[in-house]
Amino acid sequence: MTADHRLIFCTCPDEATAGRIGEALVEERLAACANLLPGITSIYRWEGQIQRDPEVLLLIKTTTERVGALTERLRALHSYEIPEIIAVPVTEGLPDYLSWVTTCTDHND
Repeated sequence: MTADHRLIFCTCPDEATAGRIGEALVEERLAACANLLPGITSIYRWEGQIQRDPEVLLLIKTTTERVGALTERLRALHSYEIPEIIAVPVTEGLPDYLSWVTTCTDHND
């Protein structure tokens, strides 16, 4: 299995924002699927202060080829100055599922 797929992590301030972003990415064929995981708490340093905020985590499935365009669009849609956009290679997975991800993100259709 090659690492032709990516799982993108992106935190959002609330479910409405995460839903809007996820729907746009899937609609635009930049992602095959976006899962919203509400109820997380993020603790981080911002502008010299420790912050603690509720957030919603987006898990976004895409192909390696679409990561650049997805990242650009995600930055445009996101309200954060520096949104979390972390792409992790998918090294294994159900071949049928990974094929579905590829088909759903094929921008030549």
